[in-house]
Amino acid sequence: MRLRGSPTPWGGFLSICSAVGSSSWQQAAILLELERGEKGSRGRTRRKRRPGNGCGVAAGLSSRREFRTQYIRRRSQLLRENAKAGHPPALRRQYLRLRGQLLGQRYGPLSEPGSARAYSNSIVRSSRTTLDRMEDFEDDPRALGARGHRRSVSRGSYQLQAQMNRAVYEDRPPGSVVPTSAAEASRAMAGDTSLSENYAFAGMYHVFDQHVDEAVPRVRFANDDRHRLACCSLDGSISLCQLVPAPPTVLRVLRGHTRGVSDFAWSLSNDILVSTSLDATMRIWASEDGRCIREIPDPDSAELLCCTFQPVNNNLTVVGNAKHNVHVMNISTGKKVKGGSSKLTGRVLALSFDAPGRLLWAGDDRGSVFSFLFDMATGKLTKAKRLVVHEGSPVTSISARSWVSREARDPSLLINACLSKLLLYRVVDNEGTLQLKRSFPIEQSSHPVRSIFCPLMSFRQGACVVTGSEDMCVHFFDVERAAKAAVNKLQGHSAPVLDVSFNCDESLLASSDASGMVIVWRREQK
Repeated sequence: MRLRGSPTPWGGFLSICSAVGSSSWQQAAILLELERGEKGSRGRTRRKRRPGNGCGVAAGLSSRREFRTQYIRRRSQLLRENAKAGHPPALRRQYLRLRGQLLGQRYGPLSEPGSARAYSNSIVRSSRTTLDRMEDFEDDPRALGARGHRRSVSRGSYQLQAQMNRAVYEDRPPGSVVPTSAAEASRAMAGDTSLSENYAFAGMYHVFDQHVDEAVPRVRFANDDRHRLACCSLDGSISLCQLVPAPPTVLRVLRGHTRGVSDFAWSLSNDILVSTSLDATMRIWASEDGRCIREIPDPDSAELLCCTFQPVNNNLTVVGNAKHNVHVMNISTGKKVKGGSSKLTGRVLALSFDAPGRLLWAGDDRGSVFSFLFDMATGKLTKAKRLVVHEGSPVTSISARSWVSREARDPSLLINACLSKLLLYRVVDNEGTLQLKRSFPIEQSSHPVRSIFCPLMSFRQGACVVTGSEDMCVHFFDVERAAKAAVNKLQGHSAPVLDVSFNCDESLLASSDASGMVIVWRREQK
C-alpha cells in the first residue's frame, strides 16, 4: 500500500506529522501501524516483510495480544490531547484525505449507508436537491445535463461508482453477517456493553397524537439528524415534528393529498420530502416551509403504495403502485424515466435500494421479492432475480444493509412478510440473489408491519434489528444469535405497531401504530 510520490506507505502521513510539529502525531502513526499489522495477522495470511524495511519490531509487537489494551488507551489519550491542542484546519483536512486514501487502499472502497450518504452529500453540497429544469431521460439519455441543469456527476463517474459497487459483492469470503470478536478497536469505541444493555430504554420521551383514529404507516427521522421527525397518516396528511428544544412540537402539517398517505421519504439533504398516496399521486414538499412544490400523477392512475429515493441521485424516485408496476420518476420534470418501469406479480408494497444505489428490491402482496439492476447513467431498470418468500403472504417491508469492513462483508436484507416471522437474508451476488440466513418470531398476519437495522450496529459485537408487531410491542433481535435472539421489548402501544425509526445516534427511537399514535422512546444513557 503506497501513495504516489511517497517512498514508504506512511511517508506522506509522517510528512504531515513533521509539519504539525507534534511527536504525538508520529506516535499515533506508529500505533495505527500496530493496529494494521495486528488486524492483518488475525484476519488473513499476511505477506512476509522483506528484511531491512524497518518494521520488524512493529510486526513483532502487533502479534502480541497484551498490547491491544495499551494501544486502545494510548490512542484515546493521543486523540484527547490533540483535540485540546488544536491544529491548523488545512493540515487536518490534508491528514483526513490521506487517511481516507490509506484506508481505501487497505480495505477497499466503502459501501455502508453512511459512506453512500457522504458520497451523495458531496453532490448535494454542490447543488442541493432542487427542482430546476433537468434534461428528461425520456427525450435523450445521452444528453443528460446538457441543457438548463448543472450536472454534478458525469456518466464516467457513474461507471466508476458501478465498478466500486461490484467490489461489495465479488470476492467475498463466507462468514458471519455481523462484526466478530476480532473487531476489538471498533468495540472499544462503542463501549463494552452487551446488546441487551445497550438497547435498554428509560421510557417514553414524548407521545404525538395529532393523527389519532387513523393509522400512521410510516415514521422517519431525517437523515443524520437527532431531533427532526416526520410521519404520514391515512388521514391524508404528513406531520413534521421537532423534538428539541423541549417540549417536542409539531412544526407543521403538510396537507394536499385527498386520500391516505401510504409512504414518504426524506431526500439526503432533508430539504425535500416525497410522498405517495392512495389518491394516485405523488407530491414533492419543501420541508423548510411545508409548501407543495409539485404534484405528479401516477403513470397508471393507480393507488401509489410505496416510494424511495435513488440514494446517489435524488432527482430520481422509485414508486410502486396497485397495478403491480414500479416506476422510476424524475421529480425535476415530473415524468417517468424511459426504461425505468417493470411489472411484478402483485401490488407493490415495499421498495429498498442497496447503499450504492445499484440494486433495487421490490416486494408485492403475492409473496415475491424481485431484484432489479439500476443503470446509474440512464435510470433504466433491468429485472434480475425473483424470490418467493411465501406464496400469498404480502411482503410489507424490505430494508437493505451492507457491511464492508474486513470483519463482516455480507450485504443483508431484512423482510417482513405476514408470516409471523422477521426474515434475514444474505445477498449472495451482484444481481441480488437472496439466501435465508435467519428468522425471528413476531406477530404479523395482516398489518403492514415494518422493520429496520440499527444504524450503529457495525461498532459492536453482534448486530441488532428492530421491528413492529401486531402484539402492540416493539421487538429487538440480535441477528448473530440462532436461539434466544430477543434483546428487548417495548410495551406502550394500544394497537399493532406498524413502523419504527432510530435517529442517527440511536439516542431516540420512534414507533407508530394503527391507531395513529407515535411514541418516541429515550434510550438509557450509559
